[in-house]
This record gives sequence, structure tokens and C-alpha cells, in this order.
Amino acid sequence: MQSANVLLRKIVRSSVLPFAAQNGMKNDLFPLSRTLSLSLCLKQDKSCEPSEKLDLDEWKKVMRSGFQEEVGETVSEPKELSSLAAARETLEMWRLAGRAVPENISEEQLKTFMECPSKSAKKKYLKYLHLKELYKKNNKRKMDEKREGRLEAQDQASKTDGTKKSSFVCLWSRTMDIAYNWRAAQSMIFGQPLVFDMSYEKEMSVREVTNTVRQIVMSESCNRRSVDPFHIHFCNFKDDSLYHREFVKNYRGAWDKLLITVTDQCYTEIFPKEKLVYLTADSPKVMKTFDHDKIYIVGSMVDKSIKTGVSLARAKRLGLETAALPLEKYLLWSTGAKNLTLDQMMHILLTLKDTADWKKALEFVPKRKYCGFVDKPVKELKRTLDLINTLKLGKRREEEEKRFAKNYPRK
Repeated sequence: MQSANVLLRKIVRSSVLPFAAQNGMKNDLFPLSRTLSLSLCLKQDKSCEPSEKLDLDEWKKVMRSGFQEEVGETVSEPKELSSLAAARETLEMWRLAGRAVPENISEEQLKTFMECPSKSAKKKYLKYLHLKELYKKNNKRKMDEKREGRLEAQDQASKTDGTKKSSFVCLWSRTMDIAYNWRAAQSMIFGQPLVFDMSYEKEMSVREVTNTVRQIVMSESCNRRSVDPFHIHFCNFKDDSLYHREFVKNYRGAWDKLLITVTDQCYTEIFPKEKLVYLTADSPKVMKTFDHDKIYIVGSMVDKSIKTGVSLARAKRLGLETAALPLEKYLLWSTGAKNLTLDQMMHILLTLKDTADWKKALEFVPKRKYCGFVDKPVKELKRTLDLINTLKLGKRREEEEKRFAKNYPRK
């Protein structure tokens, strides 16, 4: 009996322990082998009959069942791999059939595709992946094109840097700046004043104030480069206002070096009233000629909703003379309001000051607002107006004809 116990222990040690260590079944096989060996030893201790044999069949069944469970777990992975391969073959067949299938698909996307409940759901999911892939390709192509364009621009800039950075060009630009500043400095002493009324901040939104400041910046640049610039005055200008902040944002450090006059006083306190003329599109009086002795006032306002009568009311309240540009006298007006931007007004006034020619000055009016100048025969203008009324005005044709006859009477 002792020899049988020793033999059983050797079998367990030589077979079970190495197999469990290699296949990772310590948690399952160690308790089974231990209980089996203990149960057999107890039985043999109790029954000392020499005819009783060791029952190894049951022990083999236990060993085989544990091995099969472990093998089943390892075999499930190849089955999953085979299903993924079958799904990839299906996608390849659909691609060859001309369906919307992505070229590259990850394992997670493939598993999601396999989990779709129906064939239509699988098609929709593949179409979504296909469109997503197309968007990525288009974005990458656009980025590559932008990068190539940027590189080409840098190459061209590097080629032209030699000419840009030449001493002659730098000297020329510096000399022109000195000349422009000298003209602006002379205009502050001898030039005709031009007033920008900066008292319309409450009537505008933040965006409208920003647009106003941009137009005034362009007007100042145009005035500084002209042959005979105006002496620009910013009246009713308050520090730390929205106007002030926008000007500092646009000019930065050059704001304190501008050759203009900035004051918080009203223009009626600086200039005599009999010389002031407020330019507004709502004025009933039409400006005939440019007067070099007058001081013209331009309202610094950009209103998207076209608030009529605001500047006219301010001028009447102050008892000032008003005037409007003769747009209808020289232009065959088509559509839109007769309000112009501040930089357009600056171009018109500078041209009138230099040439006194209304035709040259009114060329800065946007061409979308008028059909042409009133220097053609009346019959041709009448024909053009009839065509405009037929196409655009419709029922208001007779009214427009009467107004046309009133504005352009036959001589």
C-alpha cells in the first residue's frame, strides 16, 4: 500500500504539475489533483485489501475535461479571426461590385459592421465610412494645395526680395513718406479745414462704429496722399469712447503722430457759423459748386438701416447751412439710397477741390447705383429710363416718367 501511495504521488508530480505550469491551468488542476490524490490515499488507508486497484480512469476523464475547456477558449480566437477575414472578403466583393465601400477599415469598424442587425444597416454604415474617408482625402488635398501655394509664394517673395530691399526703393519710399507728411503738416497751417462730426456714437451699433472708423482711416490716407490735402478736424471727439478705442486699434502707435486736429469741442465753437456747411443727403439744397472759403462738415456715421434725417436735424438744431451733392443732376440714378461712404465723400471733395469738375468727382460713386452721366441726348436718356421702368419698376412707371420730365426738362 505504501508503494502504491508513493507511485501515485510520483505520477501526479511528473504529469500534472509540468502540464499545469505550461498551459496555465494551476487554478483548475491543482485542486482536482490534490483532492483526487487525498481521496485515494484515504480510501487505501481505510481499506487495506490487497485486491483493490487504483481507479485512474476517472482521473484521466477529469484531466481531459479540463484540457478541452482550455483548448476551447484558445480555439475561439481563430474562429473570431476567421469571421473577420470573411467580413473583409465580403467588403472586397462589394467594392468590386461598385458599392460605396471604404478602402481602409479598422478592426473596430469591422466588428461594428458585423454587429449591424440587417443588410441595409451594413450598407448605410459602409456608406458613412466611405463618405468620411472622402472628406478626409479632400481636406488633405486642400491642405497640400495650400502648402504648395504658400511655398510658391515664399519662393517668389525670396526672388523679389532683392528688388524690394534695394537701397533705392527703400530711399524712395522713405522720401515719399516724408513728402506726404510735409504736405499734411502744411495743410494744418494753410489748408482748407474739413470737419468730421464724431457725435453719432449713440445712434450706431458697435459694428457700425467699427465700419465708420475704417472708412475714416481710408479717408485720412487718401487725404494725406493728395496734392492739396485738407486740414482734417475730429470734433466732438471724447477720450475713452468707442471711436477712440477703434482708432487706437487701427493706428496703434501712430495714433498720437497723426497730423490732424482732434478736439472734444463742437465745430460751432471753433469756426464761425456763416462758414460752416453740413453735407447731408437729406438736405433740400443742392450743392452747385465747391467753395474754397467754406468749411464742410461730414457726419461720421455708417447706418445699415439708413436712418434718414439724423444729420439734417442736427444741422438745423445748430442753425447751420446744409447741402447735398447734385447726384440727380449729373447721374441717371438707378437704385439704392443716395448715401455714400466716408471715403467716397473724401475722394469726391478732393477731386472737386483740385479740378472743380463734377463729372470726374462723381466717378467715385459706385456704378451699380446709376446708369450713366446726364451728358447724353434727352431721347437716349428717356429710352434708357423707359427700359429700367419696364424691367424693375412696373406700375410705378408713370410716376418715374413724371419725375424724370421734371428733373430733365427739354430746353
